[in-house]
Amino acid sequence: MNSLLDSNSRRRMLQRLQSLRPEAPARWGELTAPRMLAHLCDSLLLMLGEIEVRPHASALNWPLVKPLVMYWLPWPKGRIKGPRALFRTPPGNWNSDQARFVSLLERFTTDTTRSAWPDHPLFGAMTHRSWGRFGYRHIDHHLRQFGA
Repeated sequence: MNSLLDSNSRRRMLQRLQSLRPEAPARWGELTAPRMLAHLCDSLLLMLGEIEVRPHASALNWPLVKPLVMYWLPWPKGRIKGPRALFRTPPGNWNSDQARFVSLLERFTTDTTRSAWPDHPLFGAMTHRSWGRFGYRHIDHHLRQFGA
């Protein structure tokens, strides 16, 4: 399974990101490509524990439901809005935002000394490994949204 912690998966993902253009139209949803990239940076900040998002009561953190939704079932396109805290940063310069994304991703993948990782607001407790797998799927979902 693809993961942000796998160098080959990460390399392919970064190549897809580099192919994306700020004017790319969305295939679904309301985001623009610059807004999506800013959202992904905010998501990486959540994964690093630098943004706190209040947990929401959810069946998504039930032991059988969590892995199905996180890793296996198709994700809805344009029907679910993420927490507002993950849309707090406005888009900036496209090249700068891409560089910021790469820097945050590098920080996440190389942080191997931490013993505890932040909870996901819907899925609950997460490990570095689960964030790596979930993070890959989340980023992949949005790159597909813009045809990358």
